[in-house]
Amino acid sequence: MPTRLLAVALAMFLASLSVGAAAPDDDPAAGWDQAAAARYLDARMDVWWQKAKPLESGETTTKCLSCHTAIPYALARPALRKAMGVTTATAHETTILETVRTRMAHLDDQQPFYDHTDDKKIESRGVEAVLSAFVLTSHDVGAGTTTPDAHTQKAIARLWQVQRADGAWDWLNFGLEPYETADAVFHGATVAAMAAGSPLGAAASRGADGAAGLARLRGYLTANLASQRLFNRAWALLASSRLTGVLSTAERDAIVRELASKQRADGGWSLADLGEWRWSKIDAPYASPGTTDAALIGASDAYATGLVVYALKQAGLGTRPAVLKGLTWLRATQEAERANDAAWAPWRAHSLNFDREHGGDKGEPWRRMFMSDLATAFAVLALL
Repeated sequence: MPTRLLAVALAMFLASLSVGAAAPDDDPAAGWDQAAAARYLDARMDVWWQKAKPLESGETTTKCLSCHTAIPYALARPALRKAMGVTTATAHETTILETVRTRMAHLDDQQPFYDHTDDKKIESRGVEAVLSAFVLTSHDVGAGTTTPDAHTQKAIARLWQVQRADGAWDWLNFGLEPYETADAVFHGATVAAMAAGSPLGAAASRGADGAAGLARLRGYLTANLASQRLFNRAWALLASSRLTGVLSTAERDAIVRELASKQRADGGWSLADLGEWRWSKIDAPYASPGTTDAALIGASDAYATGLVVYALKQAGLGTRPAVLKGLTWLRATQEAERANDAAWAPWRAHSLNFDREHGGDKGEPWRRMFMSDLATAFAVLALL
């Protein structure tokens, strides 16, 4: 057995002994390095602010917020610092909030995320409405705050204003999995459900527009659930932990069973198994726009594992054997820090679209680590 695999197997064995003695939730900090995960997430946001696309917002300039780096940071980093006993928001948390608030203040005087075609302007409008609502309603989740400020009220009003008649939102489609493809419209709706179902989102949706928007959203999720790939249904399970009426008991149980059936023998999940991935193509055979490393894509990865474990825990299933095995896998596969290594991440996941691991114009560390940003954020959320 190769040295790396032997080390992982040994670590997983040792971690499994502790599972028998006490559930991992008894001590969320045990068996993994919270400080290293925090340093990675902060460092990646440093890079994001340097390289992200600048956008005109009134008379000022902001940066766009990405589904793979900034949004997971906004969800995971506050929870991580609280677990580490830090009450003050990080500089990046504050910047993300200020960015969204600045954009909300200039709805009629701002540059869209993408504006090179009319279709992309419309798609950008839908994405930004959902992500803005998600950021502003998520930063106080768990703190007991139920009174939305003016920024959050405006973001929720905007969410319902740009909602489509079918209950979903227009979404960016570049033929890239999993977030910029035709099938990502459903994913966007689950993120909107998480925003609207949070305490702040619910409070800001008490009027007639909110009630109508919630009815359309629930209707869309219910009508389209059965046709979704497992990745989207895992997000629906997660959304159901915030917004009622998203899943019936039978639908919830079916998703849980299918997720458990996709767990690998090593205890992890692979993003490849949560498809069908189509890259916006209408007919089979489906193929990514570039080459990928089949060995990396086919193995268990920390984004799929973190997402599934987090969704199951949020659904109240934290003591299920599948969850405990997934937590063991996550503890065993955190990578030790490597100084001055731009390609280090505590947990890894890999692109479904291109081989970013072997250099080239799509393999520079900034882009290579996009999926690992997700992997690390969701590993943290699962482990806390």
